[in-house]
This record gives sequence, structure tokens and C-alpha cells, in this order.
Amino acid sequence: MPNDSNSDKKDDHNCAEKLNELKKFESAGVWEGISLTDWEDWRWQLRNRITTIDQLKNLIDLSPEEHQGVLLAGKRLALGITPYFFNLIDRHDVNCPIRRQVIPRIEETHSMPWEKDDPCGEEGSSPVPGIVHRYPDRVLFLVTDRCASYCRYCTRSRMVSNATGYDFHPEFERQIAYIKEHKEVRDVLLSGGDPLLLNDDKIEEMLKRLRQIPHIEMLRIGTRIPIFLPQRITPELCNILKKYHPLFISIHTNHPRELTVESRKALERLADVGIPLGNQSVLLKGVNDDVVVMKALVQKLLMCRVKPYYLYQCDLVSGSEHLRTSIKKGIEIMLGLRGFTTGYAIPQYVIDAPNGGGKIPINPNYIVSQNDERIILRNYEGKLYEYPEPICQNVDKE
Repeated sequence: MPNDSNSDKKDDHNCAEKLNELKKFESAGVWEGISLTDWEDWRWQLRNRITTIDQLKNLIDLSPEEHQGVLLAGKRLALGITPYFFNLIDRHDVNCPIRRQVIPRIEETHSMPWEKDDPCGEEGSSPVPGIVHRYPDRVLFLVTDRCASYCRYCTRSRMVSNATGYDFHPEFERQIAYIKEHKEVRDVLLSGGDPLLLNDDKIEEMLKRLRQIPHIEMLRIGTRIPIFLPQRITPELCNILKKYHPLFISIHTNHPRELTVESRKALERLADVGIPLGNQSVLLKGVNDDVVVMKALVQKLLMCRVKPYYLYQCDLVSGSEHLRTSIKKGIEIMLGLRGFTTGYAIPQYVIDAPNGGGKIPINPNYIVSQNDERIILRNYEGKLYEYPEPICQNVDKE
């Protein structure tokens, strides 16, 4: 009979090796024939994005599902990949976790009955174009419909890239006026599209105007630029951003391979000017639905001075079924993190409830039983512990 103990030790060793391999910081490299000056210019990266099937076919052998997906991509969400980020794709592995995020597949054209173009009900909470006011004290301020690269599971694929003809045009003056009128708003999140794709002058204008509103206490930016286009995080941009504290930045990283030497440098540049950094991941099938992969990601984020903030269950956006995992899998991953790595590394697992319900935390059940006298808890090892309620609570009830 096999020795279960030895088998467990072998599995632990293999997991440790995989974890350490995933946590290595590697450079994305440079395309042959491209000068380093051009490669490190974020505008060059944008001008030379991969946006057509002919470009892709010259760089990679597409699977039949990818080939058909690319041909139809422009009807839902445009194809767009920066040369830098394309270098992270394994060109020989159709199941590469980076590849699955940015190269269209025919499955995107298959919608399930529960999927929607606006799965989070943002349109119903939009009092003026470009403002989403769902929560009492904060608003989402949409500034653009463009991104450096396009994620195939994008919640706002109805508007991002304008492939569907949504024709989004932010109305900056109306957006600012709305925020001024609503004094309960203390927190503004700039998103889109990606706000950091705008030029420096436009970014400074928006931040300055918002900071002049007396009841605005904090500003936030949601961006994937440090991951898709780290060249954009220039010293000049950082000097602008640091003027408008308290300013927080949430990045979006799904797999540890996305954290390269270049992205780490960009993130450290932001941290060095005093910007608190958080990360939002989306749980995706074949990308990060694995405890070891997720542990490597959250630990690597901390090494980049980024706090893992949210782990999202994939929104019910049209054409995303092939990328969704079960909630059971998400809870399994959270159980594999809690107690097995530092608390700083553990994100909050949430579902952004369909039709505008907002973010709802989903946690493993650590409470076994509870009454007025005590609560029985299960720890990360499965051991049970009793915690007594205060006696005064019971006396007060009498």
C-alpha cells in the first residue's frame, strides 16, 4: 500500500516549488528590432498594440476557437493588447492564463439567460452620464471608454472600446456639478476605461477640480495601467498624483506572472510618492482558480507594496460563462489562504450582486454554533474552540 504520509510530503514539496517559481520577478523583455527607447515609451506601446487578426497570426498560432473569436471580437469588445503585455503570453500554450484574459474566443458570443450587458445595474444608478451613485457616500466617476488592453470578461464591455456602438462621452462639467450638489459624497472613484490613459494635463485638471470640492475627503483611481502598460507610470505622472492626497489607487492583477520586474518598478514608483495601493482580482477559470496560484499572487503583491483588497466572483456579463468558476471554488481558495499566509495577504471575497445590489462578502463558515452564552469556532486547521459571551449581556437580558 502507498505511504500516505510520503505522498502528502511529495505534494507539499511540489506545491512549494510551484509557489516559489510563480513568485519570481521576470522581465517581459523587448521585441526584436525595437529600440529600448521606443519600447519604454508608453505612447509607442499604445500605437503598436495588437488589434487585428493578421497581427496576431504573425505572432502566435491561434486555436480554432481563438481564430473565430478574434474575427467576431469587434462586435462585443475590441481586441487590444500592448506589446509589453503580449510578451507575457505563452505562445505555445492555448491554456496560458495570460492568453485566456486578453485573446478573444468564440465562447464570448454565447450568452446564458442570466447574463447581461450591464450585469451590475450601473445604468439604473446613473443620474448623469458618467456618474454611478449606488452607495450613499461615494460615486463612480467614469472618464473614458478606452483601456491599454481589453480584458475579455470586462464588466463594462458594453461601453469599453465602443465596439457595440455605445458611444460613451463623459460630460465633465455635469459630472462635477452633480458631485458639488451632493454633499453626502465624500469619496470619488475615477474609472472607465482606464483614467491613467489620459494625458498628464487632463488627469491633473480632473484631480484639481475634484479636490477643490470641500466635502470630498478622498480620491481613488481604478487602473490596470501598471500591469498592462507600466511605462506610463512616469516620474512626471507621479509628481502630479502626489499633489492630491489622500489619493488611493486600486490596480487589477489576476495572475502572479503579471507582476514583472517592470510592473514592480512602476508600483514602487507610485508607493514612493505616498499612494496607498490595493489590488482587485477577478476569480477566473483557468487563470487563478487554484490555491497555490492565488497564494503566489497575494504574496507577490505584498512584495510590490500592494495590499490584496478584493477577490471578485466574475460578474454575469454577457459571454463570460467560459471564464466563470463556482462560488464553492472561491471559498475553497479562501480556506487555503486564511491561516496559511499573513492576514495582510488575504483579500475580501465578494460578489457584486446582479442588478445593482452592491458588493456582498462571501466568507468560509468558521462559526460552528452560537447561543447567548458562547460561540463555537473552527480555525484554519479544522480544530474547534469555544469563546464565551460576556456575562453582563445575559444579565441585561434578565
